[in-house]
Amino acid sequence: MNLTPEQYSRYSRHLILPEIGEAGQKKLLAAKVLLIGAGGLGSPLGLYLAAAGVGTIGLVDFDVVDLSNLQRQILHTNDDIGKSKLDSAEKRIKGMNPDTKVVKHPVKISSDNALEIIQGYDLVIDGTDNFPTRYLVNDACVLLNKPNIYGSIFRFEGQATVFMPKTGPCYRCLYPEPPPPGMVPSCAEGGVLGILPGVIGVLQATEAVKLIVGTGEPLIGRLLLYDALKMSFRTLRLRRDKNCPVCGDHPTVTKLIDYEEFCGVKRGESRGESMIPEISVFDLKAKLDRKEDFLLLDVREPHEYQIAKIPGSKLIPVGQLADRLSELESYRDKEIVAHCKLGGRSSRAVELLLKSGFKKVWSVAGGISAWSSQVDPSVPKY
Repeated sequence: MNLTPEQYSRYSRHLILPEIGEAGQKKLLAAKVLLIGAGGLGSPLGLYLAAAGVGTIGLVDFDVVDLSNLQRQILHTNDDIGKSKLDSAEKRIKGMNPDTKVVKHPVKISSDNALEIIQGYDLVIDGTDNFPTRYLVNDACVLLNKPNIYGSIFRFEGQATVFMPKTGPCYRCLYPEPPPPGMVPSCAEGGVLGILPGVIGVLQATEAVKLIVGTGEPLIGRLLLYDALKMSFRTLRLRRDKNCPVCGDHPTVTKLIDYEEFCGVKRGESRGESMIPEISVFDLKAKLDRKEDFLLLDVREPHEYQIAKIPGSKLIPVGQLADRLSELESYRDKEIVAHCKLGGRSSRAVELLLKSGFKKVWSVAGGISAWSSQVDPSVPKY
């Protein structure tokens, strides 16, 4: 493959780097990189990898652009709201570099399709925001012997590393077991600095270019931690676990499994857990309209309560609930309906209340976000 005059000009700053040069640029143009997610991390990844001249970028995403995405997902604009993220991303990437071919996978990656999708790429970059998908991508990459460039973000902190099968540890070596469901809030619940995915995504893109070109020292066996508030970076050494069920000496996970069940997302008897009682926002509205005698318990944080609230609710953050159960004694034999932003924290609150002897407790499915969308649009959605 010979570079065109236009490509010599476009990639001139790479060509004069001895560590990349013409040979390295040709490797970039021939490379096939799969991005899992076209959101916060996928945005800088898509733009910078296209600018660098990566020949084929695959995108896996099934979501549409929402106004709340634009604070950090720079692949998308106001004009893209309501449209497919893949279509929006393709437009921006092709606008950045027409050399780059964009392959769209408009599906939710799962155990049924992950191996087929990943097989056709040289390396995978994980830009997901949930534990089932992270374990799924990890296991699929180990089984297919594909490099997995990992990144995650939350509030003001991020981390990145490279999981290289047969060379270093994998995601399961770092996190052998997923956290209990609802224990780690999502970015939608905990928030994220809009600039943060730019930093972590650029680090992931840097590692991808290094791996493709074959230069530098990749983050294999090292976890890079970034704290935006302190503006500090730390590096932790990671070791491969010889007893790892996926990449260990005697692996027991030799095919993809049900990762939602593994991470406890599917609650039920199979994991020895009871179902969390839920009611819909419509049921909640009906109870309020009938002026029933029940406690509407808001388990979010005070700063969230200031943004949006349902009138008549009592605020006790879920982290304080165990120490403030005495405040709910008068409702021990009455109904308590708990809500949060999306439903995760209220489920934990209901579980705590049930274990503490409260009988009539429910979690509001979808939380105050569902209330705003489906019942009362005047309640701000954040």
